[in-house]
Amino acid sequence: MKHLNKILVAAMMVMGLSSHAQDSNNPWAISFGVNAVDTKTSAGGGKNSFDAHVSQPFAIKDNWNILPSVSYIGVSKYLGNNFSFGVQGSVNKITKFVTFDPTAAGHDSRGFVVSNPGDLMYYGIDATVKYSFMNLIKSKVIDPSLHVGGGYTFFGDSSYGTLNPGAGLTLWFTETIGLSLESTFKYAFGEDRVDASGTPDAPSHFQHTAGLIFKFGGKDTDGDGVYDKDDACPEIAGLKEFNGCPDTDGDGIIDGNDACPDVFGLAALNGCPDTDGDGIADKDDACPDVFGLAALKGCPDADGDGITDKDDKCPTVAGPKDNAGCPWPDTDGDGVLDKDDKCPEVKGTVANKGCPEVTAEVMKQLNEYGKTILFDSGKSSFKQQSYSVLQSITSILKEYPNSNFMIEGHTDSDGSNALNQTLSENRAAAVKNYLIENGIDTARLKSTGYGETKPIASNRTAKGKAENRRVEVSLIKD
Repeated sequence: MKHLNKILVAAMMVMGLSSHAQDSNNPWAISFGVNAVDTKTSAGGGKNSFDAHVSQPFAIKDNWNILPSVSYIGVSKYLGNNFSFGVQGSVNKITKFVTFDPTAAGHDSRGFVVSNPGDLMYYGIDATVKYSFMNLIKSKVIDPSLHVGGGYTFFGDSSYGTLNPGAGLTLWFTETIGLSLESTFKYAFGEDRVDASGTPDAPSHFQHTAGLIFKFGGKDTDGDGVYDKDDACPEIAGLKEFNGCPDTDGDGIIDGNDACPDVFGLAALNGCPDTDGDGIADKDDACPDVFGLAALKGCPDADGDGITDKDDKCPTVAGPKDNAGCPWPDTDGDGVLDKDDKCPEVKGTVANKGCPEVTAEVMKQLNEYGKTILFDSGKSSFKQQSYSVLQSITSILKEYPNSNFMIEGHTDSDGSNALNQTLSENRAAAVKNYLIENGIDTARLKSTGYGETKPIASNRTAKGKAENRRVEVSLIKD
């Protein structure tokens, strides 16, 4: 285990610099995973040299030694031109050692014997130079490679140097994360498969690795996908087509040269828009949506009265400034100009400031309606047939928007005076509230109740009582 500690310490020192990388953007990368050691290549036997060393390369169950845990870690740095240099440390346990002995018990049909040499510990530290073919095949996912290097192997009690040619394949899930697969032939210098006692000493072998690889080290301060070394605006997120500089409004002019960086504009106006096409940039145009005159800051004056259309309430008819560009009208034709007419849309009289005057006939009609308003017995809620009457009253009041009215409630003499007083007040208020809810200004209405104090007929007969239960409307004089 002391050798494993050495390997891990050395690997961590290299990691401290950064990681195993494949390109100049992320020059470092780290990889880790599992490794398998296969000693079949140095067993001898076979029909020829190639058969002896390379046959049965995937006899995993029979020949491969695998620890069921993370058993290698590697770091490397990109050198340029698709080359990278890396260091890897690995650990394993040799429980399957392959020899060729057709006379030994348990040999297979080809004469190979797999034995346990005593759970020998295996440690390796290796340095390699790798060449990636990913750019040559123009792929962003598939990354085949070849590598060569050397290392030092601790095999049980023995240790020896190796020459390490090999090949690999990395599948990149993202720009910086991938699955790395490699196979390396570790040729032992001065190979001696077993010592005098028959214990494995310094065999050549294949080592296979499978694990994850993470590239990093590239600096992208603004996080726009353009690394700082290529980013003309490294501290502001931008677009690749503008070398990392932003074009917020997408008008093809980078924000640094755009006088209106947040709004799509024209190159002739330094990136500012001219919505109405009057040659005045919107930012300087008081009327940016309407073609106008430079003398009026881009605003039009259709009627030529010196008031811009946006401030002219009558933009097609000339009028005085004190009427916002409109001629003084008399909308209702009652002889009172709208500026002096308190009811400019309803024909009235000069004496009543342009509003219609409520005549005796109108008041008579209102009170005729008031007498027919029916309430639920002893309550201020309306009977269904009363709603049409209330609507008629509402319509009349709307014809006289400048007049104010008093709603009066009256009862017969049944019940106590106090009860009748309250009931009359509530009924008058109910009529008032209905009128307000249906469009009559609350400031125009008041209500009161007189209880049984103002009868208009005898309370001794049913007919008289019915006449006394009424609502009256009176005009409130100024």
